[in-house]
Amino acid sequence: MNGGRRLEEGEGREPEEVEAGAPASRRAAPRLDLFDVRPDDERAVALARDLRIIEALLFTAAAPIDSAAIAARLPEKTDIRALMDILAADYARRGVNLVRVAGGWMLRTAPDLAAVVSQGAVETRKLSRAAVEVLAIIAYHQPVTRAEIEDIRGVSTSKGTLDVLLESGWVRLRGRRKAPGRPVTYGTTPAFLVHFGLDALQDLPGLDELRGAGLLDGRIPAGFSIPLPSDDSTLRDDEEPLEKESLDLALAPLLDYAERDEEEE
Repeated sequence: MNGGRRLEEGEGREPEEVEAGAPASRRAAPRLDLFDVRPDDERAVALARDLRIIEALLFTAAAPIDSAAIAARLPEKTDIRALMDILAADYARRGVNLVRVAGGWMLRTAPDLAAVVSQGAVETRKLSRAAVEVLAIIAYHQPVTRAEIEDIRGVSTSKGTLDVLLESGWVRLRGRRKAPGRPVTYGTTPAFLVHFGLDALQDLPGLDELRGAGLLDGRIPAGFSIPLPSDDSTLRDDEEPLEKESLDLALAPLLDYAERDEEEE
């Protein structure tokens, strides 16, 4: 296998942006049978081997795998995006699709088969309306404190609601706000992106999408806007790190929850 090669015409093409959480079926990527290549066609053999390596990595990955991790297993300067384009188009016709989530790639059940696969599955814990509202506020406004969440909702938010979101693994403690009382700031996790099929927080629906889906009142106040969430996980200038003691105290409900699960098993 020759290192440092790029895909040429007939092997792949410059891919377009992949819509987060959706199979790349709209691009006319070439069809390739991984098991039907001539042994004397070195380029086709090398391409097929690269695709099989990527397929194996995706199959064994428990979380989204990014381009850098894939590139580390392939020849230098290999066009990873073009290879992913080929695989995504091929998988679009199958029971599992290759999708972009949380900044990486992952194999997921085809949307039209989700109901079939979920039959008999253990029902996950449903979030209360309050928890859903708080999760949405954290996603769009992070980093955000409990007081800021309550100010946006217009009602008080119980600690139990935040504990449920922490237990779900979709919300994390970011740090402390540099303000009186040094309140804890909350943000979302990569697991949040994976669960909701998002490549990045910027893929959260905007004002027009929410209005079109009927999720916003038609009488929106003048000047109303939805903040553009940021995927930057580093602490901001108005935040400081959590101390270990504070982190242990804040995570106590999660540890109790895990212990209860172990006892039930």
